Amino acid sequence: MTRLIASLAEISDSYDAILCDVWGVLHDGKAAFRPASDALVTYRKRGGVVAALTNAPRPNPPVRMQMVRLGVSEDALDAVVTSGDATLALMEAHGEAPVHMIGHERDLSLFDALAARSGARPALVGPHEAAYVLCTGLEHDERETPADYASRLAALAARKLPFVCANPDIVIHRGANLVYCAGALGRDYEALGGKVTYVGKPHAPIYELAMGVLAQSLGREPRRVLAIGDGFSTDVRGAAAQGIDVLFIAGGIHRDETLTDVRPDPAKLAAFFAREGVTPVATMAALA
Repeated sequence: MTRLIASLAEISDSYDAILCDVWGVLHDGKAAFRPASDALVTYRKRGGVVAALTNAPRPNPPVRMQMVRLGVSEDALDAVVTSGDATLALMEAHGEAPVHMIGHERDLSLFDALAARSGARPALVGPHEAAYVLCTGLEHDERETPADYASRLAALAARKLPFVCANPDIVIHRGANLVYCAGALGRDYEALGGKVTYVGKPHAPIYELAMGVLAQSLGREPRRVLAIGDGFSTDVRGAAAQGIDVLFIAGGIHRDETLTDVRPDPAKLAAFFAREGVTPVATMAALA
């Protein structure tokens, strides 16, 4: 059974490094959760190293700036590792092949980072001229749903274009609202018979990248790492597949399935973990 805790400090001394999810754990897209930042600041003061690990489909500098702007303490983190960072290697492999991008214009920072990294800046083209698809999310995610992309995905699948999904998340909370992410379009593209390469949690490449960042910050390989996250299919399954212990934040995306009166409900948790087939080492409502 998972251990119900009220404070990160109850278990953190057992770990020399933390991989902490961002959206749903450190902020909700509107404002930071101050107790979460404070907990990580305290952990770092005691000698631990923290890397934020996020499926944000942009390179880490703008993601870190967004976190600070929302109120996440700069002292809470040693590093930020993003799905966008991992996506750059796949984009680089495609060279200057023309690409059809599905996503918000803010995610064009990927192309700036690619140009700085490799000198390549592929042309952004329509569905019929592209050699592959890069999906970072919905273009207008606060008013669109995956159904708005059905005809475009069908046209792309008919051409059998490779589809790079730069954020495997299906949905996230933005404030009180649920918005769809790139993973929802990747799921629909697969249903059409398309080939999708997912970048980010729960897939191994982003963990390999993150572990290298932790080792650099520690000056050695981490001996024991704790992952913190609220998404079961991404944070929990991804870390578990890498043999990393997980602290599950029940008050995030799965709050309706795991909480009663804002508190983790042992009976609900037991049923939820049994259904999912993975039990985190510890659970709390919100990081503190």
